[in-house]
Amino acid sequence: MPDTILGHCWNCGGALTAADYGREASCRACDKPTRCCRNCAHYAPGLANACREPMVERVLDKTRANFCELFEPTSPNDAGNGCTDPDQLRSAADDLFK
Repeated sequence: MPDTILGHCWNCGGALTAADYGREASCRACDKPTRCCRNCAHYAPGLANACREPMVERVLDKTRANFCELFEPTSPNDAGNGCTDPDQLRSAADDLFK
């Protein structure tokens, strides 16, 4: 039985299973840490400490492995949904003010 995909790597988008989220684990594709803020469902760059959890302990480097007890892997549906094309982003922002 194949492992269920829980999320994707914050760096390369590679599929991650439950076994890939250990404290010392790294992405098999790019070797970046997987149990880090950037791979967490609570990660929110615009909020205080870039986290949706208000009482979380501060983590300075969001790409390094950490011991956060509130860590939850991003879901497969969360990965890749953000638009990064500057022209599309500008167009979407202009549409808001029409």
